[in-house]
Amino acid sequence: MPSKIPHGETRGWIVAIGGAENKENDRRILERFIRVSGGESANIVVIPTASRLPETGPRYEQLFKEVGAAHVTVMDFDTRRDCQEAGRLRRIEEATGIFFTGGNQLRLTTLLGGTPVAKLIRVRNAHGVTVGGTSAGASILSEHMIAFGDEGSSVISGSVRLAPGLGLTNRFIIDQHFRQRDRLGRLLTALAYNPFAVGIGLDEDTAAFIGPDNTVNVEGSGGITVVDASEVQFSSMDEVHEGRPVCLLGVKLHILTQGATFNLHTRQADAGALVQSKS
Repeated sequence: MPSKIPHGETRGWIVAIGGAENKENDRRILERFIRVSGGESANIVVIPTASRLPETGPRYEQLFKEVGAAHVTVMDFDTRRDCQEAGRLRRIEEATGIFFTGGNQLRLTTLLGGTPVAKLIRVRNAHGVTVGGTSAGASILSEHMIAFGDEGSSVISGSVRLAPGLGLTNRFIIDQHFRQRDRLGRLLTALAYNPFAVGIGLDEDTAAFIGPDNTVNVEGSGGITVVDASEVQFSSMDEVHEGRPVCLLGVKLHILTQGATFNLHTRQADAGALVQSKS
């Protein structure tokens, strides 16, 4: 469950990146992550546990230093026992920003789920620390996580499997590499199981910067597909056999690009700066 925000404080930013963020000539996503993590005094912990590539952690350490972070530590976890070490917990306590790299989200949750590290990251976010991730590192941020599923635009019973995520919030479900890997169907299927959450589909090189006021801001070159199933009038999910299409009526869908916003509390989309740019 999400940690309770202490009285008088505000939750930190949640930053979900759709993967393949620009790391070369236009680093606006990583630069903004540093800005909301303390700017020139940003103290970042990079967790590359989702990836099995040894160069992943050092690569992000270099990138974050190049875009202005004051201090960066790479903290990998090979066993669940690692998640109990006092030194690692102290380092997370010091961080102003925590970042999960891409890879396999189930590797992250099986190693971190239910550990002191997972609990502490939730607490730190509730106390104002920025927590973000890219690709698999974005999928784990919410309470409900897409573990895996089929590609395609159709809502098919059994085409997606959910698992518990890190649990920073229960307001949304993330999917990444969204347009590039044709994942609308699996996000809609996930929401058909339980329409409470908002579906957020992130294109590559695109990030949802979710502020303390629960407003989704878009950063990057692509789009964010927001699926709101709160007013669904009918769903046949409980009646159809696995592998069969599902009837789902009354779903709202928004496509946001940079400048547009979506409020997770009121569920209202706003063209924002895009309207001003046309005038």
